Amino acid sequence: MNKAPTPGQSRESLGWPFSSRSLRLLVLILVTLIGISLLSRLPAWPLLELKSFDYLSTVDDLPPPEDGPVIVAIDEPSLAAINAQWPWPRSLHAELIRQLRAAGAKVIGLDIIMAEPSSVENDAAITAAVGPDVILAGDETLIQTPQADQLVRATPLPQLTAAGARTGIASIELGGDGVFRTIPPYEDGFAVTLLRAAGNDVDTIPSNSMIQTFGPARSYPTVSYYQALDPKNFLPEGTFKDRIVLVGLSLQNAPEIDKGGADAFATPYTMHTGKLTAGVEIQATIYDNLRQRMSITRTGGVPFVGFVLLAAALAAATVWKSTGWLTLLATVVAICAFALLSYAGLRFDHFFVSPLGPTVAFVSVAFGQAAFDFAEERRNKQRITRAFSQYISPDLVKKLSDDPSQLKLGGERRTLSVLFSDVRGFTTIAETMKDDPERLTGLINRLLTPLSDIVMDHGGTIDKYMGDCIMAFWNAPLDDPKHALHAVQASLAMQTAIGKLNKELESEAKASGAPLHVLKMGVGINTGECVVGNMGSNRRFDYSCLGDSVNLASRLEGASKNYGVAILLGEETARLVHGRYTVVELDRIVVKGRTVPSPVFTIIESARPEDLEMHAAFLLGKYDRTLTPLDPVFDRLETAIPTLRLYYSIIRSELARSTEE
Repeated sequence: MNKAPTPGQSRESLGWPFSSRSLRLLVLILVTLIGISLLSRLPAWPLLELKSFDYLSTVDDLPPPEDGPVIVAIDEPSLAAINAQWPWPRSLHAELIRQLRAAGAKVIGLDIIMAEPSSVENDAAITAAVGPDVILAGDETLIQTPQADQLVRATPLPQLTAAGARTGIASIELGGDGVFRTIPPYEDGFAVTLLRAAGNDVDTIPSNSMIQTFGPARSYPTVSYYQALDPKNFLPEGTFKDRIVLVGLSLQNAPEIDKGGADAFATPYTMHTGKLTAGVEIQATIYDNLRQRMSITRTGGVPFVGFVLLAAALAAATVWKSTGWLTLLATVVAICAFALLSYAGLRFDHFFVSPLGPTVAFVSVAFGQAAFDFAEERRNKQRITRAFSQYISPDLVKKLSDDPSQLKLGGERRTLSVLFSDVRGFTTIAETMKDDPERLTGLINRLLTPLSDIVMDHGGTIDKYMGDCIMAFWNAPLDDPKHALHAVQASLAMQTAIGKLNKELESEAKASGAPLHVLKMGVGINTGECVVGNMGSNRRFDYSCLGDSVNLASRLEGASKNYGVAILLGEETARLVHGRYTVVELDRIVVKGRTVPSPVFTIIESARPEDLEMHAAFLLGKYDRTLTPLDPVFDRLETAIPTLRLYYSIIRSELARSTEE
């Protein structure tokens, strides 16, 4: 990888229309986002994300909670000790329930389906043993046929539930790769019913909540079934005291994944151990996830896009100036950081954002820019020649090719009158029309078209559009001795055009019954020295202006609403149009970026000299802080100069607030 061109060098890429490094990085980011969006639709992508979850969620062996369930395993030693054919007689399960209850078990969950009758004696025995503290497993199966899909539930015998036993659906959902990761969504799930029986509140189960596993198979405290039948002789005292006890198949030696097993499933730990976890232990894990609120929310949508955008932006910042061996080092660090952040979110805040997307985004942007830089380094002179031979002399092209540091854009200093116009509250209008983009676009076009025509008809140059805002200037590129006057004339004509458009909108609203949006526009005009010329990149540029005077014009537009006027002028503009219009000073303000107060003015309809003198005295009192909100001059001025009625009301309110404070 080569270093990027120096700031003075041309950055036009070989065969690409993107001459700016920042623009090229933006294109790389956009292409990367589109690529990730397409890749995420492939079957392999979600599986890779799930595998990343498996690795990160099992980095450390999080132990089961100390007060979690105890497993009574129907395992090989129990099969040998009991020496009866499976399924065992239900009278044996009844005896187990009695022994567990006598040993102090709080709630007993049997992960055993008892949906079909057995012998009368056995069914009577289990019916006599169950009660509200016993949870019996149910099952839900989706049967798909070409004709229809049918959901079939297998629940315990009615006589068992009539005797007080509760039912919990023990079915679980496996991912596309056959791994158990998500909490079943059943409101009457086995673990949910256990929680309720134990007296715990159960929150609404979030959709697609992922499980927090607690170690590999056999991590929960486990005793054999035959031991639980005689706990006084086989188990320490208090083993089941006030505990949740789950009974189910759990082979002593967890079956291997390639051999399968009865009621055993792959979990994230299976990738490390190759072993399956018993279904009864999975139910214990679900129980503790819900009880401890430790389930993991899989974050997608906006947070995922934000994570990917952040990664792409970090990559762009890394290669903003150059690429080299540090790019490779930064990529390795970034990949590790993404994995660490994903792990931290998973472990400490219980949410999961896959590091796969951010990793792909960072690598794509960083190495994509490195590829561009490599191509540019080899053909730098050819790019410069191709970029500039169309509009400068061959001798200068050769000179720039020999010395790229001379390559720059620029302009000239010139006195301009700069205008900014903006529709007040247009963001709110756009929000109300967000579901009708065609209508919003049509409104913007109906607004900007007449305003743009007015600017150009008065000899102005439109610099740019910023949503509903227009920036324009006068006295460049052609000389205009009356640039300030023409700018003010344009602003007044723009206000008239807005009024005409509002009448059209009012008529249309009445005819259609749609809500009426009244448009009000603020304008700021300032005259001063600016730099004007071709500005932009080496291949794409705009004829624009910049400088402190431009900034002040923008600030004036924003401040116009604070004074209740439609047009706010800078001092030099007011001086140049004084005599053609009645111009009055409104205030002296310190705008952002300046330390010296700047007087601001507006245009009013003709006023009597004595009224203007009264306004001047009003301003003097305002500046000297001798003016009070009860001063009768407010009422006199509102009557004498009705154009500024709102302005006087605003000043009176500000004085009243300052007096109260």
